[in-house]
Amino acid sequence: MNTAPLLSLAVTALACFNLPVHAQVIVNFGTASTFAVLGASTVTSTGLTVITGDLGTSPGTAITGFGPGVVHGTIYSAGAVALAAQAAALTAYNSLAGQTATTAGIATFANTTLSPGVYRAPSSLGLTGTLTLDGGGNAQAVFVFQTGSTLTFAVGSQVVLINGARSENVHWQVGSSATLGTSASVIGNILANQSISVGTGATVDGRLFALNAAVTLLGNTISVPMGAIPEPATHALLAAVAALAFTAWRRHRAAHAA
Repeated sequence: MNTAPLLSLAVTALACFNLPVHAQVIVNFGTASTFAVLGASTVTSTGLTVITGDLGTSPGTAITGFGPGVVHGTIYSAGAVALAAQAAALTAYNSLAGQTATTAGIATFANTTLSPGVYRAPSSLGLTGTLTLDGGGNAQAVFVFQTGSTLTFAVGSQVVLINGARSENVHWQVGSSATLGTSASVIGNILANQSISVGTGATVDGRLFALNAAVTLLGNTISVPMGAIPEPATHALLAAVAALAFTAWRRHRAAHAA
């Protein structure tokens, strides 16, 4: 049997999903992918914080301020799910920390536009004004920011995506703690070795993961990137394509063995 049409169909279908084959940086959040906020000791909210995605702590158990805060997801206070999520977050953190820098020696960004890459600050990193991330027309463009120490977003600072850049492909690996100033508008996944403190009214299109300390919120909006978790229909179609490709491979092998 000629299996070429099946193989061609499988490859074409996979290409339609723009799956990264040679992505610059591959970060797998695993069981932590559905979490918007994850703390190690506590997660504390004051005011009307709105979280879209799961919320958890591990190994600590204290989660306070919900309500008046609202969680559009599941709350996990310690337990197996939160423990597994913390383990997955640590794996992602180490993966990000191990990436080779394409630009090193930075300390601050002020009204800057950047192309995809891995940006390394040997100590602290500060952001003021607007940081624009230019995907260059590639929806799989990846931006990684590594800091040896703290990460600070100034009051009113913002991250903006253009030309196809996507929030799920923006990552901040923080050597100690991260601080988001009042009314800052931040995009990307922040993985801090210690704590994360978010100022009043700041928003995050991404995730906040504190690996060894607390997450403190003050009337914020945090949302897991919508493109990061495939819809059920997408899962089903990807599974069907994978099955089709496997069937074509088996028939191809059988034909050559005969």
